Amino acid sequence: MRLKRAAAAGGALALLVVMGACSENKGTGGDTGADRVQSGSIATDPKESMGPAPEVPGAAKGGTFRVIRETKISHLDPQRVYSFAGLMNAPLYSRFLTTFKDDGSGKVTLVGDLAETPGTDVNKDCKVWEFKIKDGVKFEDGSPITSKEIAYGIARSFDPDLTGGPTYLQEWLANDPQYDTKWNFKANKTSLPPGLTTPDAKTLKFEFAKPHCDLPFAASLPYTAPLKPEKDTGVNLDNQPFSSGPYKITKNTAGTELVMERNENWDPKTDPVRHAYPDKIVWNYGPDAEAGANRVISDSGDDQTALAWNGVPSALIARVTGDSALKQRSVQGQTPSLWRLSINTQRVTDLSVRQALNYAIDRDGFIKVYGGEASAKAVTTLMPPSTIGYEKYDAYPAGPTGNVEKVKELLAGKTPELVLGVGDDNPEYGTQLKTNLEKAGFKITLKTIPADAKLDEVGKKNNPWDLYIDQWAADWPSGAAILPVLFDGRTIKAENNSNTSYVNSDEINKEFDRVLAMPAAEQGKEWAKLDKRIMTELAPAVPLFVEQGYYLHGSKVGGIYLSSIFGYPAFTNVYVKQ
Repeated sequence: MRLKRAAAAGGALALLVVMGACSENKGTGGDTGADRVQSGSIATDPKESMGPAPEVPGAAKGGTFRVIRETKISHLDPQRVYSFAGLMNAPLYSRFLTTFKDDGSGKVTLVGDLAETPGTDVNKDCKVWEFKIKDGVKFEDGSPITSKEIAYGIARSFDPDLTGGPTYLQEWLANDPQYDTKWNFKANKTSLPPGLTTPDAKTLKFEFAKPHCDLPFAASLPYTAPLKPEKDTGVNLDNQPFSSGPYKITKNTAGTELVMERNENWDPKTDPVRHAYPDKIVWNYGPDAEAGANRVISDSGDDQTALAWNGVPSALIARVTGDSALKQRSVQGQTPSLWRLSINTQRVTDLSVRQALNYAIDRDGFIKVYGGEASAKAVTTLMPPSTIGYEKYDAYPAGPTGNVEKVKELLAGKTPELVLGVGDDNPEYGTQLKTNLEKAGFKITLKTIPADAKLDEVGKKNNPWDLYIDQWAADWPSGAAILPVLFDGRTIKAENNSNTSYVNSDEINKEFDRVLAMPAAEQGKEWAKLDKRIMTELAPAVPLFVEQGYYLHGSKVGGIYLSSIFGYPAFTNVYVKQ
């Protein structure tokens, strides 16, 4: 995902995953923020995919849990959900093929959700996958969920009118990024896209032209939520999704309030992760970040059972960190969203200059401008600590503020003139970088880019900048959702590029193919090696930091933790203290 965290709360997601320093708040005190390297696995025993989920100590049923948020969730239709708020909310009313067991500390296990297991690689080549659907899973009206309804949900994600959601499965089935031109959903509503079949009511089968060993991870996203064809209201499903999860939507006042109440047809015995302790979950829209945080700080009335979704704004950080009672009601930790200074290698062709930029960077200075240690934690890798198999390294050890002597050595008397593109919403970032890099021996020309057009502009192959700030996070905890997406040169096109360093190495591209063809459980260490190799051999970017999440909740809220996958508050364990 390439977008600012504050904006992401209401905007489109684009890929993400984390696990560092995420911690459950059990009501005994705020998170310490210490590093915790992520570990993950894929469940092999079907028992791990069955419920009920282990009870949360001290939790009880009852009450209303509230979320205070500035803007409404962009999409509720599971096939269109791709914002952070949507991704954390959708599991409350929808179930997916697979999901993650998450203890909030960085340990995750991929398990079957609607499926009995995280899938079977039929021929051991990652091209043919089967999922067996659990008995006893039902919709809100009590009707059974079968492979047919899950397949229909995936099929409708091909509809070009249903924009906003992830597109992995569609592209993989069509074997083409322009998937909607390969199969027309509107003209084929009674059939399925090529490669997707339902041999029987309990079996869902995927057949791909190329290996996709990460399918079990990709199947954890909301677009695998089931839907009965007769309940498909097209774009209007955004207003009233049909529930397969522990809650159902009973009221949706656009921009004001979303109310969810228990789905009595949800069977906890089939669910390995959800609890559904509160009787109701309500989203209240309107207050900005500071107003929402202040309401939770005041801790009166309904706000005692609320969470401030927009986090602790910088203006209130000192107050919150200095108040032990508030710290008891806070949860914080690293997110998977990693910021980097991307180097346009088409324009900055000299490797020594790119290496010098890495030695020159003053990470401490940039983090102070961004918001301080409560908002960001420095990194020197291309993958965040959240990634399975992550290994910490520093290819260009320059300390927290840079190594000017090493820069001078690499530049050998040259004064590279570089153009830095900066969004007009954060000119202070450009000012800090210009001052930092010019002290180290570069000459920097600042050019502002309209914030709402920045992603589109830097994604154009022939853009006019040498440097620009990028962000990325992945949809599942694998380097497969990070390194090939950002650095495979074969994906470069005229515009809409994720490879905004425009790096293209035949040797690295071959490595991407090699690792992607490995079983997902074996890829972790290989991605870590490749991370270091890309930085050492190509230096396509300067890693800066991973964002820190910082949230407050009322005194009667328990069970909140930061998702190890998305870095935002998770609600699967939430309860109201009685």
